[in-house]
Amino acid sequence: MTDPVRPPFDPELAAALSVINENVPSSLTPEMVPQIRRQRAEALRTQVPADLTLEGAFTEESHTAPGPGGAPEVPLIVWRPTAGSSPTGALYWIHGGGMMLGTHRGEEIPLLLETARELGAALVSVDYRLAPENPHPAPVEDCYAGLVWVVENAEKLGVDPGRVVVGGASAGGGLAAATALLARDRGGPDLIGQLLLYPMLDDRNDTCSSHQMAGTGVWDRVSNDTGWGALLGEAAGGPDVSPYAAPARSEDLSGLPPAFLDVGSAETFRDEVVEFASRLWKAGGSAELHVWPGGFHGFDGFAPQAALSRSAAAQRLPWLRRIMGV
Repeated sequence: MTDPVRPPFDPELAAALSVINENVPSSLTPEMVPQIRRQRAEALRTQVPADLTLEGAFTEESHTAPGPGGAPEVPLIVWRPTAGSSPTGALYWIHGGGMMLGTHRGEEIPLLLETARELGAALVSVDYRLAPENPHPAPVEDCYAGLVWVVENAEKLGVDPGRVVVGGASAGGGLAAATALLARDRGGPDLIGQLLLYPMLDDRNDTCSSHQMAGTGVWDRVSNDTGWGALLGEAAGGPDVSPYAAPARSEDLSGLPPAFLDVGSAETFRDEVVEFASRLWKAGGSAELHVWPGGFHGFDGFAPQAALSRSAAAQRLPWLRRIMGV
């Protein structure tokens, strides 16, 4: 059998990927999830806690929002700038992890705080219930409940309720897009933007890029089937999946806040992200799309010092400045 024709990896990222794949396999199966959870929990237990105040630039507070429909409370962490005037804009962040992994105190938080400091903004990170123990709609309903609580308590938190951006990466990007759909359809918080970094949008897992990148990179179509299967069970890929689970299923993308989307050219999610941006434009919306040549899934997080990673990260702050008006 010949290898599929696929876009090449960026040479610098390809070198990093050979090391990354020693610990992060291209294909994640359901049987591997418990062990990965144990390994991550052990790493969190033994590592020295990072200073998430950036040496006093932020105050950190833990809060809980009422759970949706009598479900458990939703944990939130709020970092507020110690300098500058209040109220501030806020980035409401939803972590990734394929719907099955991760925490609201993830490895991306220090970089997000650096961005928030540049903006003079608050950062709010939400912890949602994970699949498969908590299938759809638990994760997105938790994210939405946390967002509603933040906006309803904006004055107490020092946040401007009219300047909130929802954002996330990978599964968190998909949940961010779904949360924006819920906010529109329920007449909820009036978001000013959605920051969608290589978002997980389409449970059907049948695009050209999902087939091209099978068995290589990070998060291939086997991993994607694992994640969507955990969230949706046997319904994954079928005719009746909710757009609040898989935003690519939405038939109406009008009336949504401006979106920033980025994705690598050499990753599973490339085509669904490009299609989502195109449909936002067709619906009369605003979207800024970046497709990074040779980028694998999550390349900026796995190899942040690579030239392509630095270029990708540098494009997000100007967009956030324009959206937040700072």
